[in-house]
Amino acid sequence: MQINKNFQKIESSYLFSGIAKKVREYKAANPDKANSVISLGIGDVTRPLAPACIEAMHKAADEMANAETFRGYPPEYGQDFLLEAILQNDYLARGIALDKSEIFVSDGAKSDCGNIGDIFSNDNVVAVCDPVYPVYVDTNVMSGRAGDKTENGWSNIVYMPCTAENGFLPQIPDCHVDIIYLCFPNNPTGMAATKEQLKPWVDYANREGAVILFDSAYEAFITTPGVPHSIYEVEGAKTCAIEFRSFSKTAGFTGVRCGYTVVPHDLKADGVELNAMWARRQATKFNGVSYITQRAAEACYSSQGKQQIRETIAYYQRNAKTIYEGLKACGFTVYGAVDSPYVWLKTPNGMGSWEFFDLLLEKMQVVGTPGEGFGPSGEGYFRLTAFGSAENTEKAVERIKAYFAK
Repeated sequence: MQINKNFQKIESSYLFSGIAKKVREYKAANPDKANSVISLGIGDVTRPLAPACIEAMHKAADEMANAETFRGYPPEYGQDFLLEAILQNDYLARGIALDKSEIFVSDGAKSDCGNIGDIFSNDNVVAVCDPVYPVYVDTNVMSGRAGDKTENGWSNIVYMPCTAENGFLPQIPDCHVDIIYLCFPNNPTGMAATKEQLKPWVDYANREGAVILFDSAYEAFITTPGVPHSIYEVEGAKTCAIEFRSFSKTAGFTGVRCGYTVVPHDLKADGVELNAMWARRQATKFNGVSYITQRAAEACYSSQGKQQIRETIAYYQRNAKTIYEGLKACGFTVYGAVDSPYVWLKTPNGMGSWEFFDLLLEKMQVVGTPGEGFGPSGEGYFRLTAFGSAENTEKAVERIKAYFAK
C-alpha cells in the first residue's frame, strides 16, 4: 500500500488551523489573559442567522418529523425550489441568462473550489493571484498538479503578484496557462475588480482555451458602482468561466454549510461540456445538501430574508470601516474594507507578518492573519476581518491604537 505523497509536500496543518493552535497555546500559557483575546483572524461570522432562515429551518425540521412530508436523499444538484430562487435572484435579475441545470448546490464554495480539480488533467498549468486563498494552492498540491516546493512557491504554478504597485490586481500572464483562479472581491486584500478590469481576463481565457475559476463568495459586500457581482456580467464569460458562490458570508451559513457552483453549458474543453463532467463528479462523490439547509437558503431570497441579511452585512461593513479608519488614524497603510469584509494592512517598521502576528497576540491580545500565509507577496502584510462583534472590533482597534501611540 502506498500513500498520496503529495500530502507530504504541504504544511502539516491548514493556515487557519495553525493560527488556532498558536492561540490555544498562548491562552494555556497565559490563563490570566485567555478571556481577553479578541479574534479578527479567521473569516468566520458571529451574527445569528436571519430570522427568516431560522423560521424556514424550523418548518422544514417539522416536515421531517412526519411520514407524509419526510424526505430522504436530496437531489444531487439541488432542490428545484432553491435552484429557481438562485436563478431568479442572482442571475436573471441581473440580466444574466442561465438555466437551472447550470447551477449545482453544494456544502460550500471552499469544497467546490477544491473539488473542481477532479475534472481537470494534472498536466494543466495553474495560475493564482499572490497573495491567494490557501485552498486554491493546497488542493492543487494534493492532486499533484503543483510540482515541487521552491523558495518562491510551487514550480508548476504561475504566481501573479498583487501588490500595492499594481493596485493589488493581477496582470495577464505573458505565457500560456490553462486554469486561472480569480477571487473578487478579493480574499485577502479586500480589493474589487470592475467589468473593464475583468474583460481582458475573459478575452485571454477564450483566446487561450483556458478556464477561469471565479470565486465570488464576497459579492454581497460590493458597494462600488460598476463592480460586477458575477463574472457572467462580463461578455464572453460563459464560454470560459466557472463561478463559485457561498451563503457563508452572505447569510452567515459558515456553520450551516451551503453554496453553489455555476458551470455553463457553453463551457467546453476537448469538445466536452464541463457541465456534464461536474454533474457526473457530484453525483458520484456528493450526496447533496440537506432539505432543512436548502429551505433556509431559499429563505434568504424572501423579502424578509433579503432585508434581514442586508442589515447583517451592513453591521459587518461598519466593523470594516471601524478597523480601516482606526488603523489609518494611527499611521498604518491600509487597503480594502469598501467592497469587502477584510482590511489588508502593511506591517509597521518592516516587520515580518508572523512577527507582527506575535506582537498583536502577546502585547494586545488581538488575533489576525499573517500575509505570508497567503503566499510570497503577502509577506509584510496582515489581514484583519470585520466578522467579530462591534464591541470586540472597537476594543481591538483601541488596543492597537493605544499600543502604537506609545
